[in-house]
Amino acid sequence: MLQSINQLNPDVVVITGDLTENGFSAEYDGVKRFIDRIECKNKVLVPGNHDSMNAGYLHFEDLFENRFQTRNFGDLTIVGADSSQPDLNDGHLGRENYGWIKEAFSGENFKVFALHHHLVPIPLAGRENTILVDAGDVLDLLNRCKVNLVLCGHCHIPHVWNLNNMLVVNAGTFCSSKTRGKTTQCFNLIQAENENSDKNNWKVRVSRVFPQGNLEFVTETVM
Repeated sequence: MLQSINQLNPDVVVITGDLTENGFSAEYDGVKRFIDRIECKNKVLVPGNHDSMNAGYLHFEDLFENRFQTRNFGDLTIVGADSSQPDLNDGHLGRENYGWIKEAFSGENFKVFALHHHLVPIPLAGRENTILVDAGDVLDLLNRCKVNLVLCGHCHIPHVWNLNNMLVVNAGTFCSSKTRGKTTQCFNLIQAENENSDKNNWKVRVSRVFPQGNLEFVTETVM
């Protein structure tokens, strides 16, 4: 899988957690060594609920700096937010974060929001308590900010929703053996390009890449 990523030569790699099983220091050290082998200088990471267990968010901050961040790469703006709560599985973003998220998305770039927990329910995930506690408010905020793409993780189930011309793309699992049903390890490849150099006209293509390196087309949309 690592070789597949490096062969694709991505412009940006976004990892939405979980990085660890229990948030322990030794786990984080192993994760850091692994992530350093990804040959991409632009990496955006947000922690998951497992990463915040046992005060693991402190190790995350030591190794990967901010749990909340805004990154700009040319015509691309990525906002990453920690939706985890220490030693709780429930996700929560919180009203105290809405203001800076709105400000970060005030420009005309292609806008990406990255977090760990689901914003909307997905198939095979069981009960709907896997979504953010404040999912409705966050969805409304991102819709008003005209966010193009939301990246989530959590339940190891790859899935895509198109909501009000905003793609919500859930990751499967990159290397965990904890897969559900007939899903398997994979990661998402997302390609976005301007149509006629118009910042309000993007073509976005989502595919999945599997351990053998084979690619499966999922969806393509213009927004």
